[in-house]
Amino acid sequence: MKTVHLIITGKVQGVFFRASAKDTAEKYEVKGWIKNTVNGSVEALVTGEPYNIDEFVNWCKVGPEKAKVDHVAVVQKPKMKFHDFEVLS
Repeated sequence: MKTVHLIITGKVQGVFFRASAKDTAEKYEVKGWIKNTVNGSVEALVTGEPYNIDEFVNWCKVGPEKAKVDHVAVVQKPKMKFHDFEVLS
């Protein structure tokens, strides 16, 4: 298992980024959470099989159709366990 913390910047709020990320996380069996931040970015903490995490991160670099992702910062974290993938407010 692999756990990473993501900060996604660009036009990523108000474009269904979090909802689309949830669908993508479920597709790749990634668990964790995602939320908007006060500075306009999106933050996520996710865990899963290394290949699945890599695929999720690659999706985050593009996002949904209306998003314009400028940068995705990825920081490896100690392994964590989540039961599902949540969209936080």
